[in-house]
Amino acid sequence: MYTIIKKPLITEKATMDSEMNNRFTFVVDHKANKIEIKKAVENMYGVTVEAVRTMNYGGGKPSVKFTNKGIVEQRSSKFKKAIVTVAEGETIDLFTNV
Repeated sequence: MYTIIKKPLITEKATMDSEMNNRFTFVVDHKANKIEIKKAVENMYGVTVEAVRTMNYGGGKPSVKFTNKGIVEQRSSKFKKAIVTVAEGETIDLFTNV
């Protein structure tokens, strides 16, 4: 079986969302669905998950660069992001393993 949760996504927006709304952001495997993500977060962090929202990023139209060696096309890397809403009163400490 593949690893569902790859890493927590720690940005300014994600940190503010976790402090204000109890939502935590993770980079997950692109094959994982919402049910698998919910079970993985509950098992890994021992919290109750109320909702999961997912977004797919990357791929798509390649960017074109004009270099000395000619025209180079490059696609951005694909990844899936999940925003997990945790029950009120519970929290996930993402900084203990740093």
